[in-house]
Amino acid sequence: MHPMVKPALRRAWRSLTCVQYGVAPAHAVVLDPVDAATGRLLGLMDGTRGTALLGRLSAVGLLVEAAAGRPGRAGPEAGAVDTALDPLRADLAALSVVCPEPERALGTLAARRERRVRVRGAGRVGAAVAALLAAAGVGAVEVVDGGRVEPWETAPGGLPAEAVGERRVAAARRLVGRWSRGPVAVRGTGRRAAPGDGGGRAAVSLVVVTDRDGLGVRVPDPVPAEPWMAAGVPHLYAGVLEATGVVGPLVLPGGTACARCLQEEATDRDPAWPRLLAQWRSGAPHPLPACDVALATAVAGLAAGHALAFLDGELPASTGTRWEAAMPSLGWRSERLVPHPACPCGAARGRVGVRASGAGEAGSTMAGRSPARHGSLGIGGAHV
Repeated sequence: MHPMVKPALRRAWRSLTCVQYGVAPAHAVVLDPVDAATGRLLGLMDGTRGTALLGRLSAVGLLVEAAAGRPGRAGPEAGAVDTALDPLRADLAALSVVCPEPERALGTLAARRERRVRVRGAGRVGAAVAALLAAAGVGAVEVVDGGRVEPWETAPGGLPAEAVGERRVAAARRLVGRWSRGPVAVRGTGRRAAPGDGGGRAAVSLVVVTDRDGLGVRVPDPVPAEPWMAAGVPHLYAGVLEATGVVGPLVLPGGTACARCLQEEATDRDPAWPRLLAQWRSGAPHPLPACDVALATAVAGLAAGHALAFLDGELPASTGTRWEAAMPSLGWRSERLVPHPACPCGAARGRVGVRASGAGEAGSTMAGRSPARHGSLGIGGAHV
């Protein structure tokens, strides 16, 4: 192992003896005091040296494996830099900021190759979500939809203008293939995860519901979700309905409120709700959804980010929660969704804390991060 100080974190000296790595408070690290000798040592942590005297730097989460740093930084003794990582280098740098262990960022990125995600709906939101997940290194991204691409469904980052008139599923699959990443090497394991590796064999890790008209996202129908609930497949809702963007909830079967929970809760609050649902869900989908291109892109980006967090082993902020932003102000607000005691999913009688099972690393509970971390390192009597 040849670690290096995380290059993604910008370094600045707060004083002659105090150094800060990182600008964003969520991941910044402050080391104090730092004498001249220790400062020079930190500068030598460039991925070309071994692990002597580095235990405490690793403990405060400041080191990253050299292969996760800048291309070309690792010397011959550290092994050649894998050029297949280049399209994902910025994503890997972001993971290195989030992951405290030096090798975890590479392992997390490689684990994405084993994930299989199904996107249900290939409109402006769904197509962009599928492309983003493929570009982020998810191994198998399946798109399910019918019909043909309409002119108003095209968007930057989603279905291109030349796809108009083509079958939606074919156009979406071509888009995913264009952004699918190459194999990712995992240092020390002796194996490579290839594109789609496990895609035909692995179970679906997550379903992202991105119905084109948005009604099935804002008012989820329990019927399509029944197979996912029975199989224990997590599913995330995301879309745009009547100029309102929606991300969430992420449903963990048996752990958080499901579509039937939401329907039962709404009926308790409004006796007319079943009558309204019957009218909204009857007949053909709305022919021309009110789906602003900028709002759809924002929804797709947030949904893809939440999906990736779950696949990487975290519980995103949409777990059991719906996030909404309405035009024109576009201020995001959240609503915590409570499991209904009468729902057969059993979430109301279930766990107090829910874990992200089967995603990325071993499941981990969602925990808030401290604004900044402070560490001390004893080197030759100096403290950092």
